[in-house]
Amino acid sequence: MKHFRISFLVTFVCLVVAGWWGYQHHGVSGMFTALGVAAILGIMEVSLSFDNAVVNASVLKTWDDYWQKLFLGVGIIIAVFGMRLLFPLVIVAQAADLGIIEVWNLALSDPKAYSAHLTAHHAEVAAFGGMFLLLVFLNFLLDDEKETHWLGSLEEKLGSLGKVGSISVMIALGTLMASMAMVAEAQKMVVLMAGLWGILIYVGVDTVSSLLENDGDDSGANVGDMVKRGGIGGFLYLEVLDASFSFDGVIGAFAITTDVVIIMLGLAIGAMFVRSMTVFLVKKGTLDEFVYLEHGAHYAIGILALIMLASMKFHVPEIFTGLIGVAFIVASLWSSVRHKKLQLAA
Repeated sequence: MKHFRISFLVTFVCLVVAGWWGYQHHGVSGMFTALGVAAILGIMEVSLSFDNAVVNASVLKTWDDYWQKLFLGVGIIIAVFGMRLLFPLVIVAQAADLGIIEVWNLALSDPKAYSAHLTAHHAEVAAFGGMFLLLVFLNFLLDDEKETHWLGSLEEKLGSLGKVGSISVMIALGTLMASMAMVAEAQKMVVLMAGLWGILIYVGVDTVSSLLENDGDDSGANVGDMVKRGGIGGFLYLEVLDASFSFDGVIGAFAITTDVVIIMLGLAIGAMFVRSMTVFLVKKGTLDEFVYLEHGAHYAIGILALIMLASMKFHVPEIFTGLIGVAFIVASLWSSVRHKKLQLAA
């Protein structure tokens, strides 16, 4: 439990602040409502981001202590305050042509208007995050050097497609173009640009990794190889990955409450537990023991990417998004235990 001590402390502080905030505005009933909503948001964030923790751990386990501590320390500040508070404010500020302080005041004084501005640009955010997450999934699936295959020969054959250069980017571009059919004519250009930025950011992180971390012996390595060394390239990769996950949670939170303070506190609780789970998985070597856990997380990411794209037109309940991710994780854990038993019996 030592890996979760700080998370429990942060949870206590956040719940105290949430209770105080609710009491200040609506008395005792408001206090209990705020406490309940903050707890629900924390649980929702954990369910939506558990696969993110697994992928983070699969990368962090090969880093040295300096970069691990930097990501888990500085990274949590960026995750909580940057992605779950500042990023939504920036989007609304750009959309409404207002300053950050004005948008913050709007969020506090008229949360429904703030929520309306934010959700009005959900399609662009979904296209950006969907493309980035899709490339994370595709570059894991279409890897001809991957030796462990959860789905057996089918996954092995799909992995062999990785021999074709840039096939992941080609599939992502094709998916983005196909998804334009779900967007209104007036939104198509801005959504297309957002999706292209998602692809560009992924490729850009690959380039940064290559320039800063390539030692000259593996010039053909992709982002999946580079981030395993740690360093600025890997740090950027995980922060953008976290951003893609977190904003979906922010949008979903407004279906539960429009109080931006409670949203930030609730999601902060979830973000801390996701970080603690990441540390637990790294320190305990869980990914080495459960060989298919990383596979399950990546398949969950692939499904989440498609859900984000579908959400540009259809409403997808947050509970469905969270549960399907958990289902892949549970299935991969069961397969890992079964695989281990078969090995011991052999």
